Amino acid sequence: MSVELRNFLIACVGGQGAILATRILASLFLQQGWQVKTSEVHGLAQRGGSVETHVRRGRVVYSPLISPGEVDVLLALEQLEGLRYLPWLRPEGVVVCSTERISPVSVTQGNAQYPDTIKEQMAQMAGTVVWVDALAIARHAGNVRAANVALLGALSPLLEAREEEWHQAISANLPERLHPVNYTAFNMARETAMAQIGR
Repeated sequence: MSVELRNFLIACVGGQGAILATRILASLFLQQGWQVKTSEVHGLAQRGGSVETHVRRGRVVYSPLISPGEVDVLLALEQLEGLRYLPWLRPEGVVVCSTERISPVSVTQGNAQYPDTIKEQMAQMAGTVVWVDALAIARHAGNVRAANVALLGALSPLLEAREEEWHQAISANLPERLHPVNYTAFNMARETAMAQIGR
């Protein structure tokens, strides 16, 4: 990428694993020698509400929080959550989004409709958009809870990090019995993303 990616925002519905994804991403950057700060906003996690986490890397990082308009990479485990935080993206920023759709209460109660133009809006506002069916990949790998790691796999071709470094970050944050399924989910999503961006 021509612009150094510094600010990463992970958006999802509570229970999708944003906190673990944040820790894996931070571990990767720390082992690469970056200074890293993170912020976790997950008070609604058990209610299925919106969750956001911030990861900032740099030679010196003063604050863990990213301001609207300064997100370099938006990682979304659910389409509507990706749309919700799209205004936070800097011009020509990167979006890595799962195709999963989880209807909020307003939709399930019939008071609103799930937007059907999310892909078009992301294409208009972002410089790069990578779509991945993280849930299907995780299910194929053997555990639907690995969807968050699959999303990181889809991000991985856009960052300067070896596959081995990613695997080390994953293993540092998960018990050993979960390593194989998460490596598989990561690698499958990585290949999917590489095919999309032509690498």
